[in-house]
Amino acid sequence: MLYAQIHLTLPAWVHEAVDTSVAYPGDEAKVGLAIELSDRNVDLATGGPFGAVVFDGNDRIVSVGVNRVVPHTCSAAHAEMMAYMTAQQRLQRFRLNEDGSTFVLATSSQPCCQCYGATVWAGIDTLLIGARAEDVEALTPFDEGPLPADWIGELERRGIAVRRDIRRDEAREVLRRYGESGAAY
Repeated sequence: MLYAQIHLTLPAWVHEAVDTSVAYPGDEAKVGLAIELSDRNVDLATGGPFGAVVFDGNDRIVSVGVNRVVPHTCSAAHAEMMAYMTAQQRLQRFRLNEDGSTFVLATSSQPCCQCYGATVWAGIDTLLIGARAEDVEALTPFDEGPLPADWIGELERRGIAVRRDIRRDEAREVLRRYGESGAAY
């Protein structure tokens, strides 16, 4: 029998951990929330050490995502992908900024090759990054995959501003703890 439906969910704790009525002004606050989600995902053993949040132009949460690859046996269930998919479903559009509104993705770690590709098409205007891909690969068993040599320039040419190394040490600490735990991804 062929499966005709895919069902991906965020962990139940997300509803208690995220207050959508609060604004998160500034890059530090946005990435801080993504790191907090990644940390909690590791501590509660509900997925890998990655968190992501889509914010609207008013610094409000549209959606969040955490890594759910292992719990869902789905290689597409990365934090950024989960955040994009839930934002797209909530707003009922596959390109978030198609109506001229602006969106930010804050992520605990630099997007891998899969999430990079989705970022090109998701309709965000700014990408905020905590840890770098080299941090992920040095501190965990993950292979982030190939990116264009000028990946930041490629995003910027498509109208997506990129800022990285935001709270990098905190993001690296979550990756380090995960890597030292011996958890299978």
